[in-house]
Amino acid sequence: MQTIPETSPSQRAAGHAKPAADASEHTKYWDIDHAAYGEVNAVKRTKLEQVAAENLQASASVIPAVTHTDHALIDKLESVRGDLKGVLLKQDVKLSSLALIILAVGRALKKHPSFNSSLSSDGKTLYLKNYISIGVAVDTPHGLMVPVIRDVQDKGLSAIASELSALASKAKERKLKPTEFGGASMTVSSLGGIGGDHFTPIVNPPEVAILGISSSQEAPVWDGNQFVPQKKLPLHLTYDHRVINGADAARFCRYLVSLLENPENLLL
Repeated sequence: MQTIPETSPSQRAAGHAKPAADASEHTKYWDIDHAAYGEVNAVKRTKLEQVAAENLQASASVIPAVTHTDHALIDKLESVRGDLKGVLLKQDVKLSSLALIILAVGRALKKHPSFNSSLSSDGKTLYLKNYISIGVAVDTPHGLMVPVIRDVQDKGLSAIASELSALASKAKERKLKPTEFGGASMTVSSLGGIGGDHFTPIVNPPEVAILGISSSQEAPVWDGNQFVPQKKLPLHLTYDHRVINGADAARFCRYLVSLLENPENLLL
């Protein structure tokens, strides 16, 4: 099996540069004298912000993206997290819900290998990966950064939680190494700590899918006899329709939901 050479975000964006270059010809009218209408401050965007914008524009221009939404009832997951939180804290490991979600995503990628793939730029070759590495979008004062937890298939919950916490801290302190970026199977983007109940994340090429997570909310759920309050976690899976069809996306989400709703199986 061939391997994919590692590329930087700017190189990936350059691979789809033509749509972006053409777009600039049609957006010249944006460059007006804004100061003619009132006082403004001109702020130069950082290199990181510019590269991210190029990559996202290329993604939106090239990929026929579809977003599938679902939700998981996570009362049991939160109960399990509460039980394990103190145990891991004794090992200096902070256990977040996101760590459990990443563990579940890794299992789902193993069961649904088409999501753990990359499509060649000419669309003729699909590279199926034998490793599972998950990018985590981290909100920092200097822009969004996506470090990668590598070889999730070989790691337990404690290792994932520890690495997640370390990468998030390094991202906010701008201490991430180049080797801690790129090569992810899928990215997970969580806005749960900020708020909102729905969004449509953009695929981060050369990945073929991205999972968005919104804030969990208490909602009445019918248990067969009555409505009982349960905590719902909204999930938003955006995928490249050239590689993944709607039925596969629904099955992926349903399997992911089954893991999150039955954490005893997830921790086996």
